Amino acid sequence: MFNKERWSEILEALSANKFRTALTAFGVAWGIFVLVILLALTNGLKNGVTADFGDFATNSMFMWTQGTSKPYKGLPKGRYFNYRIDDVTAIKNQIPNLKYVSPRNQLGGFRGNNNVIRGTKTGAFEIYGDYPEYIKQQPMDILQGRFLSYSDINEKRKICVIGTGVVKALYDKGENPMGTYIKINGVNFLVIGTFKMSNSQGDQEEEANTIYTPFTTFGQAFNRGDRVGWMAITANDNVPITSIKQQVFDLMKSRHKVHPEDDRAIGHFDLAERFGRITGLFSILSIVGYFVGILVLMSGIIGINNIMLIVVKERTKEIGIRRALGASPWTIQSQILQESLVLTTLSGMLGISFAAFLIWGINAILDNVGPTENFANPSVSMQVVFIALIILIVSGLAAGFIPATRATKLKPVDALRIE
Repeated sequence: MFNKERWSEILEALSANKFRTALTAFGVAWGIFVLVILLALTNGLKNGVTADFGDFATNSMFMWTQGTSKPYKGLPKGRYFNYRIDDVTAIKNQIPNLKYVSPRNQLGGFRGNNNVIRGTKTGAFEIYGDYPEYIKQQPMDILQGRFLSYSDINEKRKICVIGTGVVKALYDKGENPMGTYIKINGVNFLVIGTFKMSNSQGDQEEEANTIYTPFTTFGQAFNRGDRVGWMAITANDNVPITSIKQQVFDLMKSRHKVHPEDDRAIGHFDLAERFGRITGLFSILSIVGYFVGILVLMSGIIGINNIMLIVVKERTKEIGIRRALGASPWTIQSQILQESLVLTTLSGMLGISFAAFLIWGINAILDNVGPTENFANPSVSMQVVFIALIILIVSGLAAGFIPATRATKLKPVDALRIE
C-alpha cells in the first residue's frame, strides 16, 4: 500500500486509456451520487412532515369528550358530558407511567373575531388556560419574563404570556410589553412574559398569535368553572402512550357513566401512534433509497469488473514476465485489487462531492424562498457518508476480485507466449 513504485504503476495503468477510465469512473460516481441524493431527499421529506408535529412531546395524546353513542344506566344515547379538574387528579393517581397530564381550555382563535384590546389596538388571538407543565410538553423559547407557575394557578392571578404575533399587533415597534395590561373579553390581564415557538416549521402565524393564562384564572374569568376542554397527556419515555390510553379511556367512562363499549364518547388523537407511522414510512423509504442506489452502483461496479478483466488481458505478457522473475501470486493479485480499489474509491468520492454540492444548493434555495410545506433541510448524516465509503471499499474489492484471481492463474510460460 505504501510502495511508491506500486502507486506509479497504478497511475500509469489508469492513465493509459483516459477515456475508458473516465467512463468507468462515471458509472461508480453516478451510482453513489444517486444513493446519497435519494437518502437526502428522503430525509428532507421526513423533516418537512415531522415538522407538523412541532416540538411537542411525541409520546403524547390529546383527549376530549364527544356525544355518547349508547344508552347506559338510564342515561340516553347522544348525551354530552364534560371533563372536570378532578378527572385530571384521578388520572394522575390511578394510571401509572404518565409523565404529564395537562388540562386545557381555549377561547377564540386568531382567525376569528377580535377578542383582545390594548388601548386603541385590537386583535383576534387564541387564548388558552393551561398549567405550568404544558411548556414541558410544548417547548417554547421565553424571550422576556417567565411562563406560568403554580403560584399563578393557586392564587388565580390575572396574568398572561403572549406570543410574538400578539406583541407585533398590540404594541408599537420597540415598545416593551412587560408589565403592561391587555383586555381579554373585557378582563384585564398583566403581561408577565413573551415567547416564540422553538421549532421553525408548522403554522407559525397561529403559534405567534397565542396567549397563555393560568387554567384556574381562565375558568373564573370566562365562566368555565372547573370544566376541562381537553387534556394533553404524555407518558414516560420508556412506555408508549398507545399502550396506556385504553386505561385512561376506561377510567373516564366509569367516572362519567359511559358504556364501556362506547368508543365514540371519548375523542382522542394519538400523537405517538401517528408519529410512529410516519417514522416507519420514512424508514421504509430509506431502505428503498439504499436498495435503488446500490442497484445503480452495482452497474458501475460491473463496469469496473469488465474493464479490469480487459486490463488483465492487455497486461498478460507483463504479468508473465513478473511471474518469471519471481513475483508471487499475491503480489500480482494485490496489484489488480489495489487498482480496482483506487478507481472505485476516487470515482465514488467524486460522486459524494457532487451530491454534497447539490444538497448545499437545494438548502441555499430553501433558505432564500423560506420553508416549504412537507419538505425541509434535505441532508445526510456522517453515518451515511461512512456507510457509502464502506460500500465503495467493498465494491472496489469485489470488482477487482475476479480479474485478480484470473491474473494469478496465468502460467508464466503461457503468458510469455502471448503477443
